[in-house]
Amino acid sequence: MKNLADRKSAVKKLRSLVYTPRQQIEDFRKNIDKKFSCPILPNHVECSEQAYANIQCDVLVPEMYSSHRIMIYVHGGSFVGGSKNSWREFCATLAAATSCRIIVPEYRLAPAYAFPASVEDLQSVFRNVFTEEQVACSLDSVDGKAPLSPEIIIAADGSGASQAMALILSLRERYRSCIKQVIFFSPWLSLSPNSALIKNKKSRDEILSSEALRSSGDIYTYSGNLENPMVSPMFITEEALENFPPVFIQMGEKEMLLEDAKTFQQIFKKAGKVCELDVWPDMMFMFQMADEFLPESHLAIERVGKLVTFKREAVDEQTLSRAPILENSITAEA
Repeated sequence: MKNLADRKSAVKKLRSLVYTPRQQIEDFRKNIDKKFSCPILPNHVECSEQAYANIQCDVLVPEMYSSHRIMIYVHGGSFVGGSKNSWREFCATLAAATSCRIIVPEYRLAPAYAFPASVEDLQSVFRNVFTEEQVACSLDSVDGKAPLSPEIIIAADGSGASQAMALILSLRERYRSCIKQVIFFSPWLSLSPNSALIKNKKSRDEILSSEALRSSGDIYTYSGNLENPMVSPMFITEEALENFPPVFIQMGEKEMLLEDAKTFQQIFKKAGKVCELDVWPDMMFMFQMADEFLPESHLAIERVGKLVTFKREAVDEQTLSRAPILENSITAEA
């Protein structure tokens, strides 16, 4: 990180991503769009709009991409805000890094459309994308060989991770088998009122608070549903993880969500499933969306790009802190 002023600017911007009950929902939505909308997309990524099952989506296409790989990205926004417009710049950067087309659905938002409306929208988009990709694979098949299967990646951030997990859990096996990777940025994994995160009112998190998590959960669904695995993935059963795709979680060391992510990783490991946790030193919630202030943002997305394109680094539990890479990069910039 360059200096304290940059960090303060990053924190100020990222706080716009989190709804608090002191805000009017419409003001919250307008503020996200104001802070994150960008008229010019980076890396020569092309953006078009397409309807999948009457749900409007951004289709982001980088200059170079794999024709058989596509990502569906579920934006965050505390269940009540966010849009494909405000996530467009970030997803364009992600598309270029991963050499992957990205679909960003404009799903329905709470409170007007509470759970499971957004999940139903995502299901419709997924089925349509799957069918479209399956047809493309069939047309590209070589005579005498079975057609390739679509390679779909599900990615999400914040509250979007809850909705993405609900999507995956609701899919039949023929659909789920085509999901090759799940990528979460700073995921919300538990909205339970019994969660230590919800009960703890003295968190040092610079962006999130227990109040924000609690109020967002209360708007998204009724109180008796907050421990439903389709709302709080932390309550997922081992049986539900059968044939579950590998999960990659990237987040900052300073997040109050980190302990939940570690517990979630252990649930996967106990079930014999892959869940990799990539923790960045001294970083905050969704630091990847403050790339004009934080050099770590660029490095983190580059790491995700290598993951998707199978140029994996040899890392273990100790080296996931990324400290040596950051130190070398920042020294080089100086």
